[in-house]
Amino acid sequence: MKFVAGDSASQGSHLSPAAAAPATTLSHQASRGQVKKSRFHFSDQSLAPLLLAPAMTLIMIFVYVFIAVTVWVSLSRWGTLRVNLDLREPFGATYAQMFSMPRWHANLRNVVVFTTLFLSLSISMGLLLALCLDRRLIGHTLFRNVFLFPYALSFIVTGIVWRWIFNPETGINILLDVLGINKLMVAMGGPALHPGWTTDPSVIFSLNSWLGAIFPAVKGLSIQLGIPVAMIPVVIAAAWQLTGFAMSMYIAGLAAIPHDLREAARIDGASEIQTYTKVIIPLLRPVTVSTAIILGHVSLKIFDLIFAMTGVGPGFATDVPGIFVFDQTFKATRYNLGAAASVIMLLLVSIIIVPYLWSSLRKR
Repeated sequence: MKFVAGDSASQGSHLSPAAAAPATTLSHQASRGQVKKSRFHFSDQSLAPLLLAPAMTLIMIFVYVFIAVTVWVSLSRWGTLRVNLDLREPFGATYAQMFSMPRWHANLRNVVVFTTLFLSLSISMGLLLALCLDRRLIGHTLFRNVFLFPYALSFIVTGIVWRWIFNPETGINILLDVLGINKLMVAMGGPALHPGWTTDPSVIFSLNSWLGAIFPAVKGLSIQLGIPVAMIPVVIAAAWQLTGFAMSMYIAGLAAIPHDLREAARIDGASEIQTYTKVIIPLLRPVTVSTAIILGHVSLKIFDLIFAMTGVGPGFATDVPGIFVFDQTFKATRYNLGAAASVIMLLLVSIIIVPYLWSSLRKR
């Protein structure tokens, strides 16, 4: 049997309508699928708000709505177990009552003293440890982990341990006898050392007379403006726990400094001390600011460490706003006073956090 090319072409022409029908059907189905897909297609600009909407809703409810409720409670008459959200007259009377309380004056003094000493000690010790580890001394990896280990503990554990250490009867004072320091003091004609530590209500470096000459209102304060002795052990305990965090921040900053800068400083004749003081440490200024911001907001809202270690202390020597909020809210059931103190704590933290965030956003 012979096949002619023209026959095959004619056969193909006769088959083309039948073969074209399935192709037409497939094209219609594909177009329908595209129409269906286009109905559920979202651009990146419209998809991002949809994904963020649940999280933003929860943030609005559990952060900003709760802040507004706290502010309202602080202005209300809710000072007992019975709920009373009516506004208290005159407006802001709760805040006036709180700022007239000697305990609140002690709270503000203590939080300023604690924050200042804690930041100074933590940042300076963290920088010193980071610079020592940067020298790649023998066992630097082991020491880095040892110095960072306290940061993994909770403030409650730290408070209980350091409460035992600074116990005047069974703590660090025993070392004064074991090491013979008290015998030496007695032999020199002085009294034996027996510090009260967390039980000492005295205040050192009092500033009342000096500030009273500039601000006469200071003379009317019922507290001594200075450093409470009982606060010193608390500062030591807090710095012990968070110095490792400051050290890790500085280690990360040192790792980001190019080695060429150090070599260039050495070629120019700079010594090792000059290299660190003139080149490296100035370059760590952003790390210092970030560390101070993070540790500063921790110190302003400190609660658990002091609560476990000393509580309010003798004569409110270690009392802080966090403990004041706890006592007024859950013990005295003065909910408006507790809410007012919470608002002041929020403002104190905002004074530190908001300028930092604003400057960061402006740089971007």
